[in-house]
Amino acid sequence: MISPGSRQRARINSPGCVLGLACIALGLSGCASLIGNVTGGLVDDLSNAILESDDPATVRDGAPAYLLMLDALLRRDADSPALLRGAATLNGAYATAFVADDDRRRAFATKAFHFSLRAACLEVAWMCDVRTVDFDELDQRAASLQNADVPVAYALATAWAGWIQAHADDWNAIADLARVKPILARVVELNEAYDHGGPHLYMGVFETLIPPASGGRPEIGREHFERAIELTDGRHQMAKVLFAEHYARLVFDRELHDALLNGVLRADSVAPGLTLMNTIAKEQARVLLDTADDYF
Repeated sequence: MISPGSRQRARINSPGCVLGLACIALGLSGCASLIGNVTGGLVDDLSNAILESDDPATVRDGAPAYLLMLDALLRRDADSPALLRGAATLNGAYATAFVADDDRRRAFATKAFHFSLRAACLEVAWMCDVRTVDFDELDQRAASLQNADVPVAYALATAWAGWIQAHADDWNAIADLARVKPILARVVELNEAYDHGGPHLYMGVFETLIPPASGGRPEIGREHFERAIELTDGRHQMAKVLFAEHYARLVFDRELHDALLNGVLRADSVAPGLTLMNTIAKEQARVLLDTADDYF
């Protein structure tokens, strides 16, 4: 559990936090495979175009139309797990990446979380009471997840994490990280490369949200960040940004911090399925470098 404190609250709300930005990858790349069977090649082509865009402003402006399309599809098939997962991930991605107003962000994040809970309940029966089951039982149930459950488990964990971020001023919400973590840890065991190493990015942030004196495990977090980078052959620039922000800053390693971020600025943003994320990563890297003197 995360103890209260302004430092922790600032970290959870930080612009580059994986609880928000990393879900873009799932929200955009996942939608193609999740609902492509409903709308044919259009969704696949649209999602690929978004992922390969180097213009986040255009994506921001166009995303609401995609959200409305998903709402329309759900009116026809309200109990489709695939549609619910797609709607959950894209609503969460849009909320955390592009919505500045706190009330609207919480509304989108809550909508995404509810969609993901409905999908999870339809696909994995025990997840219907995932918010209330005791922690020992949750650990046992999470361990029972299988490879086929990875998409729904990851969608639930990421939407839940986004909901926690949107309610970061509510420490009861923050306490829910203890429920998200065993689910995501099981996803790492089953398919660590899923969503370009996304499970490792989330676990890396979870382990570095607080300093060691308060129960954080930054060296375990470092292992997760390094593994995410390794799984993508160094092409996932957001992984390096999050490594710098959440590990290097936590342990006050300025040399590592600057090396990671300068590497991001030098890297080619274009990479299959990662161009948009890498473009955003460059923006975040500049912000972190510009504020480094004030931090260290």
